[in-house]
Amino acid sequence: MPRTVVIMIWLALCLPQAQPVYSQTHEECVIVLHGMGRTRMSMGLIEDALTEEGYRVWNASYPSRSAPIETLAVDAINKGLAFCRQPLSRKIHFVTHSLGGILIRYYLQDHDINELGRIVMLSPPNHGSEVVDALHDNFFYQAAMGPAGLQIGTDEHSLPNELHSIPGDIGVITGNSTSDPWFSPIIPGEDDGKVSVERAKLEEMDDFLVVENGHTFIMRDDVVIHQILYFLKSGKFDRH
Repeated sequence: MPRTVVIMIWLALCLPQAQPVYSQTHEECVIVLHGMGRTRMSMGLIEDALTEEGYRVWNASYPSRSAPIETLAVDAINKGLAFCRQPLSRKIHFVTHSLGGILIRYYLQDHDINELGRIVMLSPPNHGSEVVDALHDNFFYQAAMGPAGLQIGTDEHSLPNELHSIPGDIGVITGNSTSDPWFSPIIPGEDDGKVSVERAKLEEMDDFLVVENGHTFIMRDDVVIHQILYFLKSGKFDRH
């Protein structure tokens, strides 16, 4: 056998092999759900980061402005679950932006996900948004946002406010730097331009983080992406 071949075999056997940062992720899948009026492209940086860490990722566009939340949730999440189960994933996590967080909350009201892992919500209107209250009766808003856009007001009978607690380890990240300053005056307290910091919270959440970013681009923030990866691994945000 040529000497060079012997050396190459020896190196392959003896030198330590590079390991993924989170070695458990090869059996884990993440369903990514974008926000209202957006597409899968808005979550592209998150998808890339998750893929680099070894997760299988389902990130697809869904027609957020064409149907009510009840329809969107079941259709989008069932497609994501079908992807993650072929082949079967040991854990199925969720990373959502805005309306996407309401979709998974609605889905888990009446559906069990046996492989459910952790959930990270970005800027979720978990108790609605004053922006919807103000524009609910506006024809142009109705035409632009569709049925789901009318369901996320702050009224006690709005869909988000009628949802019950959900299972899973839940981390919520929201912003306090407005990306839509024209809406901030109608939102009490700190806000991200669409949702107040207080209305993003969930009683059952395991951790909560406020960052200096706005609703529109929070999913593109390097700090936020780091925190997503950290929470999926540990069930808490990085406080260091």
